[in-house]
Amino acid sequence: MREKEVQNSKIDWITVIIYLALVTIGWFNIYAAVYDEQNAASIFDFSINSGKQLVWIATALGLIVLILVADYRFFENLSFILYGILIFFLLITPFFGKEINGQRAWFELGAFRLQPAEFAKFATALALAKLMDSPLFDLSQFKFQWKALGIIALPVALIMLQPDTGTAMVYSAFFIMLYREGLPQKYYVIGITLVTLSLLAIGIEENLYLVAGICVIALFVIFSGKYSWKKTLSVLGLSAIMVAYVYSLDYVVEKLPDHQQNRIMVLFDPDIDPLGVGWNVTQSKIAIGSGGLIGKGYLEGTQTKFDFVPEQHTDFIFCTLGEEFGWFGSLVLVALFCTLLLRLVFLAERQKTRFSRIYGYCVISLLFFHFAINISMTVGLFPVVGIPLPFFSYGGSSLWSFTILLFIFVKLDSHRNQILGRLG
Repeated sequence: MREKEVQNSKIDWITVIIYLALVTIGWFNIYAAVYDEQNAASIFDFSINSGKQLVWIATALGLIVLILVADYRFFENLSFILYGILIFFLLITPFFGKEINGQRAWFELGAFRLQPAEFAKFATALALAKLMDSPLFDLSQFKFQWKALGIIALPVALIMLQPDTGTAMVYSAFFIMLYREGLPQKYYVIGITLVTLSLLAIGIEENLYLVAGICVIALFVIFSGKYSWKKTLSVLGLSAIMVAYVYSLDYVVEKLPDHQQNRIMVLFDPDIDPLGVGWNVTQSKIAIGSGGLIGKGYLEGTQTKFDFVPEQHTDFIFCTLGEEFGWFGSLVLVALFCTLLLRLVFLAERQKTRFSRIYGYCVISLLFFHFAINISMTVGLFPVVGIPLPFFSYGGSSLWSFTILLFIFVKLDSHRNQILGRLG
């Protein structure tokens, strides 16, 4: 018995080039975000964020080399082991992690910090791909659905213990992959309905108006088409559940810490917390808007120089680009991300194995979620949840985890034509 490799591996250089472009542009913008005209330091100065990020970039390139020279079967064979290791680190993080801003989410190693929740993303993606790789796995059946949802729910529950709501929310991105793989649409209808009800319940001061709307829609459904008692009872039961959800949501929101309540309410009224979350979003929109068509020029951003926007080198780094390079620069960045995502969709669809395709869509889902939510957050279309812009924001854990996530898929894709056949 022996194995035959039909074709040598081939790396997708388009993906690699886009990755390098995003990392490089991000590095220059990190420097711009911390630039001080009065005490200008070199971009290579290791005492400032751009110098520290350069170290992370160099080590990320080393990780890429290790991934590309490894046996591509390594990632599939050890998927559950890697998942178990990251789950273990998530378990101990609330007890041994360093507390920052009320969260125990990091391990401190000298001058550097690592966040296990970031690395758990690629481990969860590998575990899902391995679980669903079986030809018997069918997402239309409940016994398989709960297994996939369990793999996602476990790291989410552990991350909430830190607590880190923003990072935990990211794991909902896996539902994009599950949709591609056949999870019944009824779950998405329920999800969209709950999100819509939540927004309406929060945005409308009097729940009575929303309840009246639900009743009107229920009556319309009952008397439209063919009438039956079964249909009537089903609609009335569903309406009762929706009304109960609307009123229970008020109770849940009231139990949230004040800063989390403000992050939600500021979407509907930016003046509700003008010196807190409202300040961040307002100043971010001012910075982006002040850039105009072509921006103020590199290192010329006034909002940046005077630190009007908090966390401008991490969660709000997009506003640095918007201010200094304007609409055109923002368009280039969005185009790069969209090109990367479309390229990854193309790569995922050409995979010969289910494992590689599923993992590819996990990568796409996570990158899209981070990209869409981060930019929406900076322009006031989504609550401030504190998630980075992939390959762009400052932070070693973020850069390493996204690099590993992406290049495992690049490695798998490079071997897509290596048909392993048993010959005897």
